[in-house]
Amino acid sequence: MISEERRENIKNKLENNDEPIKGSTLARELGVTRQVIVKDIAILRAKGHKIIATPKGYIINKNNSNSIKRVLAVVHERNAIEDELNSVIKFGGVVEDVIIEHPLYGEIRGILMIRTLFDVKNFMNKIRDYSAEPLSILTGGVHLHTIRTDNEEDMNNIVDELTRKNYIISD
Repeated sequence: MISEERRENIKNKLENNDEPIKGSTLARELGVTRQVIVKDIAILRAKGHKIIATPKGYIINKNNSNSIKRVLAVVHERNAIEDELNSVIKFGGVVEDVIIEHPLYGEIRGILMIRTLFDVKNFMNKIRDYSAEPLSILTGGVHLHTIRTDNEEDMNNIVDELTRKNYIISD
């Protein structure tokens, strides 16, 4: 399979799948190395395809024109991460990313795509298993999340819940 055909195959697989696909899975299915897939993804992105690399694999950002997106500024201690994420998920929200403003590097964004309680559990397990620190540790707990919901009511419920828990940064 030549590289153009392989990239078209990758694009089609991602467009026709609602769940992320791991680079290693694509490599195995297409008979190439994972590094070839990484290069192909970079080329597809350069051509304008909205491919996102998440901890669970690659996914095409299919912006649902009916969805509501809002960037929320929040602050909390490290021990409140799970509660914050669960508060978003319980009202049907998706936590697309985490963003911090770093004094040296500027904006740093981590793609999360947390949609379910299972995703929250896996994220928390990774923090524990890798002894990893969240990005917000660099900013004293201050960070942003892009939240997506199916409707305004769900978004309002999320904002109300996070405000009630004193996670939302207010003026």
